[in-house]
Amino acid sequence: MSSHKIFNDPIYGFISVPSGILMNVIEHPYFQRLRRIKQLGFTHYVYPGAVHTRFNHALGAFHLMSEALYHLQQKGNQITAEEKEAAQLAILLHDIGHGPFSHVLEHSLINAQHESITLWMMNELNKEFNGSLNLCIELFQGLHPKKFLHQLISSQLDVDRLDYLKRDSFYTGVVEGNIGIDRLIMMMDVVDNELVLEEKAIYTVEKFLSSRRIMYLQVYLHKTALIVEKMLKKLIGLLVKYSKKDAIFESIEDLMNSKVDSDENRKEFIRKFVQLDDNDIWYLLKKCSQHDNPEISELASAILNRKLYKVKISEPSTIQSFENSEKETFIVDFKAYDPKEGEILILNKNSSVRPLSSFNDFQYLLQKTTRVYTIQ
Repeated sequence: MSSHKIFNDPIYGFISVPSGILMNVIEHPYFQRLRRIKQLGFTHYVYPGAVHTRFNHALGAFHLMSEALYHLQQKGNQITAEEKEAAQLAILLHDIGHGPFSHVLEHSLINAQHESITLWMMNELNKEFNGSLNLCIELFQGLHPKKFLHQLISSQLDVDRLDYLKRDSFYTGVVEGNIGIDRLIMMMDVVDNELVLEEKAIYTVEKFLSSRRIMYLQVYLHKTALIVEKMLKKLIGLLVKYSKKDAIFESIEDLMNSKVDSDENRKEFIRKFVQLDDNDIWYLLKKCSQHDNPEISELASAILNRKLYKVKISEPSTIQSFENSEKETFIVDFKAYDPKEGEILILNKNSSVRPLSSFNDFQYLLQKTTRVYTIQ
């Protein structure tokens, strides 16, 4: 029996996964479900190639975690075999709590954030694998003294972001999102158990953050993708209000009404949650397109056939002018880099460490970008 499983990835080439707990987790139904959840939801309505899945992304993030740990060890940083495996497990599972079209349904259907669901699912897997995920969960929650291991999983320079920017750029064709991952990883180091980046990579960091900003503007906050999400939310609201108990909506409504206030309730919630993937939402849309209620059927058909609401993007200065307007307006803002989420630390040539926000050249990346979307 082979000691490794090889996955052929279009971004990195061959990704090698050791047999044992890592492959056992990948082969588990919880993880295989990620094959049926698109990474970017409805973004393929704008960029037809954006049909990659959270399964692809999780494997890519695993590969980058393996690369980062290798280079950190080469620089003399002590990482045990158990810590390495736990970090690899944590990054494999970091998105396991996402539901179908998760950024839509997280607020419409589900009474919990995907980060919480991820942790609950990790705990269920840990029971199934007889405590093999104890250290993984500790790293995921940031409870381990080697803080840099958690920072590789979740920070403003984590391997999650590195992979999704590279991968989303590739599949959308938005070349501005392509970043120099290899250099960023090779320039990583550890000081006082914190992840740092060598000063000579500082402009690679700038390119990474600038690319992130561009990807938000051109992909993640694209008006078409956002309006489909709005239409789906509206459809779910109509179903809650008007739809009778039937097979179309029963399983989803059951999930909406689930309680998560105890271990037993959370276990039951997870049992229902893992049954849902993108296919269920597409099936729901197709069934709803034949619904007796014309408002429901027309909205579902519009989503299926890409007959979408028209949207205008405005400057923040126009917000006040829409306050008395009957048109529906929603506002989205973001920062390419936010020190409040934890600084990227730069290791200077004199061995001192400075936060990225202290460099004058990068102040523009700290500015908030606001977009006002108005449904016409």
